[in-house]
Amino acid sequence: MTDAAMTAITRRGLLTAAGAGTIVALAPISFAAAATGTTSTQVVEGHVAPGPTDFVYLPVDVPRGVQQISVSYSYSKPPVPSGTPGNSCDIGIFDARGFDFNGSGFRGWSGGFRTAFSISRTEATPGYLPGDVMPGTWHIVLGPYQVAPQGLDYHVEVTLTYGDPGAAYVPAYPPTRAKGRGRDWYRGDCHLHTVYSDGRNQPADLAAGARTAGLDFIVSTDHNTNASHGAWGPLAGDDLLIVTGEEVTTRNGHWLALGTKPGQWVDWRFRARDGVFERIQQQVHKAGGLCVSAHLYCPWIASEWKFGFEGLDATEVWTGPWGWDDDAAVSTWANLLAAAVREKKPWLPAMGNSDAHNPGNVIGLPHNVVLADDLSKDAVLAGLKVGRSWIAESSKVSLEFTATSAYGRKAGIGERLAAQPTEQITVTTKVSGVPNGTVRILTDEGQMLQSSLDSTGAGTVTWLTTPLSAAFVRAEVRHPLADGTPGHTSMDPGLTFGAMAALTNPIFLGRG
Repeated sequence: MTDAAMTAITRRGLLTAAGAGTIVALAPISFAAAATGTTSTQVVEGHVAPGPTDFVYLPVDVPRGVQQISVSYSYSKPPVPSGTPGNSCDIGIFDARGFDFNGSGFRGWSGGFRTAFSISRTEATPGYLPGDVMPGTWHIVLGPYQVAPQGLDYHVEVTLTYGDPGAAYVPAYPPTRAKGRGRDWYRGDCHLHTVYSDGRNQPADLAAGARTAGLDFIVSTDHNTNASHGAWGPLAGDDLLIVTGEEVTTRNGHWLALGTKPGQWVDWRFRARDGVFERIQQQVHKAGGLCVSAHLYCPWIASEWKFGFEGLDATEVWTGPWGWDDDAAVSTWANLLAAAVREKKPWLPAMGNSDAHNPGNVIGLPHNVVLADDLSKDAVLAGLKVGRSWIAESSKVSLEFTATSAYGRKAGIGERLAAQPTEQITVTTKVSGVPNGTVRILTDEGQMLQSSLDSTGAGTVTWLTTPLSAAFVRAEVRHPLADGTPGHTSMDPGLTFGAMAALTNPIFLGRG
């Protein structure tokens, strides 16, 4: 079948309760019932013109007796002028239970990482969910998120295999608790990808890499799919907590749904202007999870954060190896802290994660060190939510950060030290693992103290202040610049400090 034989309808708001841009819905492909052991293939070709087409929905009427549905696709990649985006097109599928926004029919998404996938009752291509190939209308979804000036021509082949459905797939979800050390500081990377989305690491590779990196927990966050959740059970252990989640990849930025229920899927088919983000956040919170904005200034199309920060539980300010975008994210976060103090509103904790996709990426660069009552999903998420955490580039870096009043009261990261406005406060930063590093003490006014560590990488830095002078204090530990110098605050056009080695959440001073 070609697009000439179809009726195409372009309309807004096709998805229930979501204005997900312009959507093209095609006339359905129909298959007849067939004998066991046979296959049947149909082809659809079409064209997407430049413009605001977010998704193309291709209905497929699946008869009874189908053992497997297989889909392959390709699309044109014409040359484009320098600086002009070329064609890029994602793919996924919903089954006969429905494709409405946040509906129950989701069966998988592979973005642009795969050109083909199959689903049966027993197994599925990574990124897709095994289960019954039930009769009814399925919907293949094309996501043309970049369209060249010439448009995008697509070619989709759908193959049904008829026969016995086979044994049911049984997911092996990870336990929600590991052995732990009681109340302690636990290290974990909360942004990781596998072959179940656009990564090249198997789940076993991530688990092994986490153990090598000295991590106590990880969160699985494959793009727009929950398909990997059922693979993690055998890879967890007393020494490694594995938490299920998802990176929700929208057209206006990416965010992490951390600690979703095993098997829970979070819809991504919305923009900031659609007004549904709050409802989706509530859905994650109801499941006991956290919502975290990711890589705020990632320059790739649709990756830069556009949703604002209302209702978030944290924001990722450091993603992978340190770069200019991380410096910008930290500055944005610091301004949010100052605004929270000024407006007497809740503050937003900072997080750091590796976003590791491939074997060459370093798992745990960076990661979060969180004070939790135990090594359990709920305890770890609770510590992250209240900002009782700091960020480290590796397990070789250790840090203690405290504020102590003149009367001996003490507060740690993420806490408030209640003190009179003029009461003297001693801020102490103890660091190891950063040779020749630079310790920076910052407040709501900016950097207040800078001190260098020696070649051993260990040292203690103290600074005196009062709640009247500083609404909060936070610490950064930086590596030296490339020329070996410690760095300094200036108006130089380049980075004025070396790469981050550690970053704390704040300690608030005064009675609030």
